[in-house]
Amino acid sequence: MNAVPDDPSQPAHPSQRRTLVVLSSVQALGGVANGVALGVGSLLVAQVTGREELAGLAATLLTLGGAGLAVPLARLAHRRGRRIALTAGALLALLGTVLLAVGGTLGSPWIVLPGFLVLGGAMAVNLQSRFAATDLSRPSRRGRDLALVVWMTTIGVIVGPNLIAPGDVLGMALGLPHLVGAYVISGTATALMAAVLWIFLRPDPLLESRAAAPPAGPAPALRMREHPRAVAAVVAVAAAHATMVGVMALTPVHLEHAGHGLALIGFTMSAHTAGMYALAPVFGWLTDRVGARATVLLGAGILLAAVAANIALGPDLAPVGLALLGLGWSAATVAGSTIVAGAVEPVLRPALQGRSDLVMGLAGAAAGAAAGPVLGLLGYGGLNLAMLPVVAAVAVAAVLATRQRHAVLAGPGPA
Repeated sequence: MNAVPDDPSQPAHPSQRRTLVVLSSVQALGGVANGVALGVGSLLVAQVTGREELAGLAATLLTLGGAGLAVPLARLAHRRGRRIALTAGALLALLGTVLLAVGGTLGSPWIVLPGFLVLGGAMAVNLQSRFAATDLSRPSRRGRDLALVVWMTTIGVIVGPNLIAPGDVLGMALGLPHLVGAYVISGTATALMAAVLWIFLRPDPLLESRAAAPPAGPAPALRMREHPRAVAAVVAVAAAHATMVGVMALTPVHLEHAGHGLALIGFTMSAHTAGMYALAPVFGWLTDRVGARATVLLGAGILLAAVAANIALGPDLAPVGLALLGLGWSAATVAGSTIVAGAVEPVLRPALQGRSDLVMGLAGAAAGAAAGPVLGLLGYGGLNLAMLPVVAAVAVAAVLATRQRHAVLAGPGPA
């Protein structure tokens, strides 16, 4: 039974608008925190280790930290609600920024590297906020509500990197070494995340949804083998994420090897980021109006177009392929996450959502790690061709996840 009425003519839950405003604000702040941290992360790792080949550990550890915290935070949400779970994730991220600032000041990689793992709390909060946006949604609006929160990340990823230079100036004024000041900015944004969540995420959306339909007994354990459609939905999201990360992570290296400088590399990555977030509300609307299956398949088609563009077009036109890569990821992730949000009965949703974020993060980390050897062996065209089976997995999993209409998944809109 759904806690939120399925009838689209029914008014929205009175707390839903406030919930979306709070979560959108948190998403923007989290984007700033992650944007600043990642913007100088590779440089900080190279600085404290003295080895440039280890620079990629910053992004890898941040991703693994977010994945590793996904399930514990989901369990905490199940027991205590979204407010406590998301605030706990933000406080862990704040601890991560402190470790990075201290480790950077002391020049200690043994403090800096764990700092990136703990900073993954900010990524976990951002991922789980999109599911929190659906707790009080009508099924006919799940896609749009989830997409709104995803879209707010755009603010953070645009503003965050532009705060790196002012952060360095601030850090130097405070007597901190080069690069460390960025984590003062990141820490401030993370502290604001925690404060906004703790003070304003009331009533708790997950607990409020349960109040409308209290469980009949103790919560059952989530056994994935009993929910094949949920497994397929998780696979669709993870495969789309792996495709995006695997190609994106090595595109700057490909462009550098082709003789291009930072100007084209920066513009290419900006086009990619814009593709990831700018049209998320459009894909949310399509999910609700046309159906989640069709929108995920659209995303898979765009990912296929991105692969074709990256193979057919020269390095000068790399922004085209990377923008398509971001758009395909956005469509598949928004629609796939919407399927995940309703794939099981309400009492099991936090557990499934946590596992989805865990698998998504691990898939991205694995794809990023494998992309380097594949690029070295097969080149950039070969790397893109290697992603074709993964894109196919997105499409197949989307069909399997929506093969039969299920009472929990359903709503008045198309599946």
